[in-house]
Amino acid sequence: MIWYFVTIATLFLIAPLLLSFMKALKMLLLFKRAISIWQGYRNFAKLMTKETLISKEASSITRVAPFLVLSPLVVVLFFLPPVVQGAYYVSFVDAFTITGLISLSTFFLMLLGLDSASAFGGMGSSREAFIASLVEPAMVLTVFSVSMMAGDLGIGQAGVNLAAHFPKEHTASFLFAAISFFILLLAENGRIPVDNPETHLELTMVHEAMILDIGGIYLAIIETASSVKFIIFASMFVSLFVPYGLMLPAWEAVAVFVLKLFVLAAVIAFLEVNIAKLRLFKVPHLLGIAIVFSFLSLITFYVLGV
Repeated sequence: MIWYFVTIATLFLIAPLLLSFMKALKMLLLFKRAISIWQGYRNFAKLMTKETLISKEASSITRVAPFLVLSPLVVVLFFLPPVVQGAYYVSFVDAFTITGLISLSTFFLMLLGLDSASAFGGMGSSREAFIASLVEPAMVLTVFSVSMMAGDLGIGQAGVNLAAHFPKEHTASFLFAAISFFILLLAENGRIPVDNPETHLELTMVHEAMILDIGGIYLAIIETASSVKFIIFASMFVSLFVPYGLMLPAWEAVAVFVLKLFVLAAVIAFLEVNIAKLRLFKVPHLLGIAIVFSFLSLITFYVLGV
C-alpha cells in the first residue's frame, strides 16, 4: 500500500519538473540559453505570493473553477496503472471513467474561460470544446482497444497484464493504438502541432486564451492542473505501450518508470522543434487520424485475434 501513495506523490511532485525539462530541452535544441529545470516550481512559488486578480465581470464561478479543474485530475492519479509489482491499484476503472474525469476537468476550464466575459476567453473555450469533441471518442476507443488486448477492461489490471505478458500476436494493434494515443496526448495537453503553450498570440492560442484574466493562486492552480494532466497522459502511455519495468524490484521499477517519462518528454520536445503548429481548421484532420488508428487497432485485434 505504501508504494501506491509513493508513486502518486512522485507523479504529482515531478509533474512541473517534466514540463520544465521539455522547455529547457527545446531551448537547447534551438541553440538558446536553457531555463532551469526547476523553473516550474519557482513559477508556482512566485504565483502563490502574487495578488489574485480576476475580471470585474467574473462571477463566483471563477473563484471555484480552478479547484474543480484540478480535482478530477488528482482523482485520475489514483486510477493509473501501478508502477511497482504488487502495489495496490483500482481495478474497476475503465476507459469511460478516465475519459469522463478528464473531460470534466476540461469542462470547468472552458467554464472558467467563458465566465471572464472576455472575447479571448470565449474564443479559447469554443476552440477547446471543438478539440475535446474529437479527442474524447478517439481516447475511449484507444484505451478500450488496449484493455481488450490486455485481457481486462480495468486500466490498472490491464497495465499489470501487459507488463507480465505482452501479447506479441497483437503488435500491429498496439502500434495503431500507440500512434492514436500519442496524437491525443499532444492534443489534450495543447502541445504543438495542435496548440503552442509558449505563445500568447490571440489568433492561435487555445489553452492560454482561457486563463488570460486570472492570476495569483488561481493561475498557480491552473498551471498545476496542466502539469498533472500531462503526466497523466504520459504515465498512461508508458504504462500501456512501454510496459517494461513493472516486474523489477520496487526502487528500480520507480526509477525505470520516471526514466521512461523523461524519454517521452524528450521525444515530444524534439518533435516540437521540428514541426510547425497546424492551422486551427487542419486540427480535425490530425484528430481524424487518431480516430482512424483507434478503429484500426480494434479491427486488427478482432481480425488477428485467436
